[in-house]
Amino acid sequence: MEVYIDFLEIGDYEDFYAQLKEKLTLPEHFGDNLDALFDVITGEIEIPLHLEFVNMSVEQLEIFEDLLTTLEDAEDEVEDFTFAYYLEQYEDEE
Repeated sequence: MEVYIDFLEIGDYEDFYAQLKEKLTLPEHFGDNLDALFDVITGEIEIPLHLEFVNMSVEQLEIFEDLLTTLEDAEDEVEDFTFAYYLEQYEDEE
């Protein structure tokens, strides 16, 4: 399964978790924190899963640095979980 999360619509972790819950079936007991996210990816979520963040800004890379690290750790631990992120693409105005 491939899940895309568009960071143009995300300002903070609350926005991120709201969008994540829309796109993934998370357990009732899921808490909006990185430990819970790691736990569901490494044991409670449907695998294979490819999670992709699009339109991240450089500022968001800093804000969500712990999130990216957590997902990279999960990727190392779970064989069929992959993760990628992409920065916003700016069109050259000529």
